[in-house]
Amino acid sequence: MSNDDRGGAADPEVGHVPEPSPDVPEDVDGQNVPTDEPEQRAPVLKTYKGPVPPPVTAAAAWSWRLVVIVAAVALVGVALVQIKTVAIPVLVAALLTALLSPVTNWLSHRVRLPRTLAVVATLLLVVLFLGGLLTLAGRSVISGFADLADTAWDGIETGIAWLSSGPLALSEETINSYVDALQQQLSTNIDSILSGALSVTTSVGHVLAGALIALFCLFFFLKEGTTIWGWIVRLFPRVAREQVAGAGMRGWTSLSVYARTQIVVAFIDGVGIGLGAWLLGVPLALPLGILVFLGSFIPIIGAVLTGAVAVAVALVDQGPFRALIMLAIVLGVQQLESHFFQPILMSRALKLHPVAVLLAVATGTLIGGIVGALFAVPIVAVVNAVMNYLNHPGAADPDLIEVTAKT
Repeated sequence: MSNDDRGGAADPEVGHVPEPSPDVPEDVDGQNVPTDEPEQRAPVLKTYKGPVPPPVTAAAAWSWRLVVIVAAVALVGVALVQIKTVAIPVLVAALLTALLSPVTNWLSHRVRLPRTLAVVATLLLVVLFLGGLLTLAGRSVISGFADLADTAWDGIETGIAWLSSGPLALSEETINSYVDALQQQLSTNIDSILSGALSVTTSVGHVLAGALIALFCLFFFLKEGTTIWGWIVRLFPRVAREQVAGAGMRGWTSLSVYARTQIVVAFIDGVGIGLGAWLLGVPLALPLGILVFLGSFIPIIGAVLTGAVAVAVALVDQGPFRALIMLAIVLGVQQLESHFFQPILMSRALKLHPVAVLLAVATGTLIGGIVGALFAVPIVAVVNAVMNYLNHPGAADPDLIEVTAKT
């Protein structure tokens, strides 16, 4: 009986060569050779030794590094607050340099003026522009403020008459008692008013000193900005200089685009609201337009607050109906600026989400008041551009990279 009949395995025939495995190649002699493909192995479960699991260790490592970063940023912020009399003018000079450097470069390269003469000409143009603007605004205030004061006083008298003849029906004695209480309150707080005046005088001195520092820094930033930046880059280790230089240039480009965009947006806001006030016959239309222009450098809330001043002036001089029209003009200009002009003028690198802009302005206002609100968004824009460059150093144009939830 054969092996097959007995149910056992068949013996291989004599002289029979077993076929090679289809997954293992042969050499010329018919021998199997090893392959470069990784050998399939059973998965090995990773274990850890010690009382702390690896996820907790990783979380702790990230946590203390974040604490160090936050502490370093806080120390820098505290240092800047302590030297704010110097730090704020330097920041103002940097922002103005980003705005005015194209003018200086044009005078230097196109008109062929020496660099120093081009800087002086740029500063003279700025002084002439601001001087002419303030002169026109001052004349308008002098000519229109007296009429506005008379109108406001007439409105107060009308309001007092309404208190006695209107639904409240207050007696003349009650109204006089309220007026006397207000006068007494003012006389009681005269000391605080005088101390406030003294603090204003001190602030004026600080402002003048800061203006001189800003002007001095602006001159040399425009004249020797590249040299100054090269010196700063050389302070870093040699291996990091290329990244520092590239990130700094991206941040500077972002700041320049932001400054040029904001001045165009502020001009649109000032002209739109000022023209609307002039068409309605609201007094002080030119000063109101200039006020809106200056306030628009604080994103979102600046133009709204200064536009509210225009609405208040329209209410005092023209009545509630014209004030409502003025309010509609302010809101219309704001919507046109935020939904049409900014998306066109602002590059994608500076396309910050409105929530980020609002939080930046709120945080800057909480930390540094009006000055903090002014510099909050430029700082966020620069940090955004620098981080984009560091995350995508090989990109051809990192300024066009837009970080979204999809990435």
